[in-house]
Amino acid sequence: MCRMSALAATALGLALASGSPAGALPWSKAKPAAAPVAAKTDAKSEVAAAPAPRRKATPAERAAVARMDPLARAAFWARELDVDPADAEAGVQLSLALRTMGSYDDAIAAIGRTLAVQPDNADALMELAKSHVGRGQGFYAIDPARRAQQLAPRDWRPPSLLGVAYEQAQRDEEALAAHRLALSLAPDNPSAISNLALFQASHGQSAEAEALLRKAVARPGAPMAVRQNLALVLGLQGRLDEAEKLARQDLPPELVANNMAWLRAATATATAPAGRSWQDVGRPQ
Repeated sequence: MCRMSALAATALGLALASGSPAGALPWSKAKPAAAPVAAKTDAKSEVAAAPAPRRKATPAERAAVARMDPLARAAFWARELDVDPADAEAGVQLSLALRTMGSYDDAIAAIGRTLAVQPDNADALMELAKSHVGRGQGFYAIDPARRAQQLAPRDWRPPSLLGVAYEQAQRDEEALAAHRLALSLAPDNPSAISNLALFQASHGQSAEAEALLRKAVARPGAPMAVRQNLALVLGLQGRLDEAEKLARQDLPPELVANNMAWLRAATATATAPAGRSWQDVGRPQ
């Protein structure tokens, strides 16, 4: 059984009430008049013992689940989908939780069921594209990202995601155009800035990428991933002390050690080393 199916089964099991119906009252020949009462009591007991209908979580319950770990979130949203298979929010959130755990195939299967019901749901199309990008198959993210862009032409997120997908598909001109479009739609958004900067860094424009990332880091609400992207760009320029200082702002010591080892190997060979990778770089946002 795949992980998503197991989670759905677990959620279903937790949702079902336990226990068995109450037994019938004993029939007594000495008290025939009591039999109708016994029959009525038995019927009431059976009704009382029946499992209560499952209900959708309240908005407050849904908001609270965001603080849970990805596995708990996946179980919660699997239960919500079991209650209402047409619940688009549940489908998107289940796929997101699975993607966060690295279960990309399960995430794609989950969001595929939502898109079967709501094929023009922009958030679901974006989630499908993100899962394809997450597993390094950006070519398959291009179509859903384009469709999301058509549905939400003023949203910076579809073109920014499309830019990353084009990069993975080695379609650099289209990638740059998509990143520039995203930035034109949200010129102060740190994630849009960061995605364009990483494109520049991957094409040898380290100084330009650094300038953009410093701008992004200075924006209010800049996510942790933006600082770590700046640390990556600094490190690849050989400025390892600056990179390590930034890395320690957000990451635990063991992850910092792994990232710095990766950077030292990368700068020593002038190519990204195989086998280990820079972790917790947030693309796409």
